[in-house]
Amino acid sequence: MKKINIGLVGFGTIGTGVVRALKERNSLLTKRSGMQLVLKRICDKDITQRKTVNVDRSILTKNIDDILNDKEIDIVIELVGGIHPAKEIISEALKKGKHVVTANKALLAECGLELFRLSNSQKRDIYFEASVGGGIPIIRSLKEGLVSNKFAAIYGIVNGTSNFILTQMSQQGISFKDALRDAQKRGFAEKKPTLDIEGFDSAHKLIVLAQIAFGKFVKLSDIFVEGISRISLDDIKYATELGLVIKLLAIAKKQKDELELRVHPTMISKQHLLASVDGAFNAIHLSTDMVGDLLLYGPGAGQNPTASAVISDVVSLAEKVNSSSMFVPFNFEQTGGRIRRLRKIDQISTRFYIRFMAIDKPGVLAKISGVLGKYNISIASVSQKERRRAKIVPVVIVTHEAKERAMRLALERLNKLAIVRESVAIRMEET
Repeated sequence: MKKINIGLVGFGTIGTGVVRALKERNSLLTKRSGMQLVLKRICDKDITQRKTVNVDRSILTKNIDDILNDKEIDIVIELVGGIHPAKEIISEALKKGKHVVTANKALLAECGLELFRLSNSQKRDIYFEASVGGGIPIIRSLKEGLVSNKFAAIYGIVNGTSNFILTQMSQQGISFKDALRDAQKRGFAEKKPTLDIEGFDSAHKLIVLAQIAFGKFVKLSDIFVEGISRISLDDIKYATELGLVIKLLAIAKKQKDELELRVHPTMISKQHLLASVDGAFNAIHLSTDMVGDLLLYGPGAGQNPTASAVISDVVSLAEKVNSSSMFVPFNFEQTGGRIRRLRKIDQISTRFYIRFMAIDKPGVLAKISGVLGKYNISIASVSQKERRRAKIVPVVIVTHEAKERAMRLALERLNKLAIVRESVAIRMEET
């Protein structure tokens, strides 16, 4: 039986889950793969800290060269996160003739093109199933299961922290701050949750998905990113009254040879499949030309789901090592039409939900609608809610489809009016 040697870099939460799975499911993995997977070395900056899984301390090291220079190691698993030294570790592993498994979406988003070019030149693979969606097999589905399909759109709930917060606000009737505090207590949110709640984690994952589905490598600066920190409990309630829910969506749409990529809070119908994705779960909705619409749903983070995805990649690479199969380079271009241009947010049109906190006096609605009209923004519905504070009343407007640039200019003008104290605009999607 072929023995495949593995080097693990990063013995944190996910690394511990990977080690446990390799130990406790060794016989199952051997039976299903027909190979013996051997964890030969574990490298971490702190090898003295006690872990929840026992390992032979002789395989622990603080020196990354013990893995990179070991000619017997076939696969390197990188789980240190961040850009540096993860980039250098992966680069050196590829140059040393080793395949790589990573869960590092930030690194792939920033340096993916460079790393895949290196992997192609070295005729070694980088697998990254765990980088998006935790235990959801979205990468393999895009690359293999749906290989004959062309993709028109992707709508993803890909950040469990933000989805948990919005769910708690909706179901428990609590504020954003209280929901965030709850998420932190339960371990769903970091002490510094900016990457999650401001949409950047979702944007990193959207970049990875765009690489696979559309053959387009983009920068974070190419994506419009807006988080959920300005969403209020009132917005949640008003959305419910309209038969809608608010989700932080990562959106990719292809129209002819143009691609738009954006991350922002989005109102969708309660009838849409994504509307029922609650808590810390993730879901990715795909629009394809052959299969039609698909929804992949499951836990988007956590030790076991992410470790499951990592092990899946390890087994796939082990099969390549075992069979000595011909190397197939990562294809950078989408078959069936290249993306020639990225559509900027100003070029996009959507319907909008707008909430104004306005002075409660005659003529306010007329002034607001007048400004919107000057920018060719047509109103579909308007309602004035009960007064919440002295002389301040919420005004909720739903528009017909409007240009993004026109809406931004209109809001800038409205926010300068003495009658307006606050405004929040949320895009609407009919997915």
